[in-house]
Amino acid sequence: MKEEKTEDRTEQIKRVTWIGLLCNVALAALKFIVGFLGASQAVIADAVHSLSDMATDLSVILGVGYWSAPPDDDHPYGHRKIETIITVSIGATLAIVAIGLGYRALCSIYQPHVRNASWIAIVGPVFSIIVKEILYHWTVLVGTRARSTAVIANAWHHRSDAFSSVPAVIAVAVSAIHPAWFFVDHIGALIISVFILKVAWDILRPSLAELADRGASSKDRLKIRKIAMGVEGVKDVHAIRTRRCGESLYVDLHVLVDPDISVREGHGISEEVKKALLKDGPQIVDVIAHLEPENEKN
Repeated sequence: MKEEKTEDRTEQIKRVTWIGLLCNVALAALKFIVGFLGASQAVIADAVHSLSDMATDLSVILGVGYWSAPPDDDHPYGHRKIETIITVSIGATLAIVAIGLGYRALCSIYQPHVRNASWIAIVGPVFSIIVKEILYHWTVLVGTRARSTAVIANAWHHRSDAFSSVPAVIAVAVSAIHPAWFFVDHIGALIISVFILKVAWDILRPSLAELADRGASSKDRLKIRKIAMGVEGVKDVHAIRTRRCGESLYVDLHVLVDPDISVREGHGISEEVKKALLKDGPQIVDVIAHLEPENEKN
């Protein structure tokens, strides 16, 4: 049943990502065309953002088959780190795109357009806002159900494309109404780049922390301790260590028990601790409980 569920989630991820990829191809083409016809740097910058979405869609499509693979001899903890690496690549791609767009906007901010921006350029960003917001909600739903950081990051990439189209719409409108204010189009492109950079950082920060083996939050550690202490026979808990792998959490802790009980009884208590944490803990997938006699706590 678990394998069927994993396969089903993988297919859902591939489906929503393929549809997102096709939408990105269409939207990028539309924005480039209307951006060129309407002489809008902001809309062309928005088109480049849509192209970057295509790269991250491909990363998810190619990577999901690897990070969904079951544990093996070479990867006893599974392959979820591949998902984290792909999430980092999505964030890095966004950051590179943002820096490039921002640099171009700054370098050309005082350069007047050869042609004034026209209303046709507004078609691409408006259509993008509608399509990308729909894609965001669908993709984040699939990513949340699959507990996939890469898919959720890709969903935010969709939303960043939708949000970045808003300054493009404003820039085109202002430039079309007041041609002398041509610089507004460049400012719109710069605003888009800053927004994309913020989204990139929000994606990169937790993923880089995970690659550095950052553990659970203090709140989650307190919850782990409380659950373990609630098991009958547990006298105390200490040396709680955790590490994340994707959205999953691995837990290693020391359980203190009565020193006079048998090994069988102690093992039974450690198994109950493991069951309790797997059932009620914060997305815990594996627990190692080390037994210690109560009077030998270090």
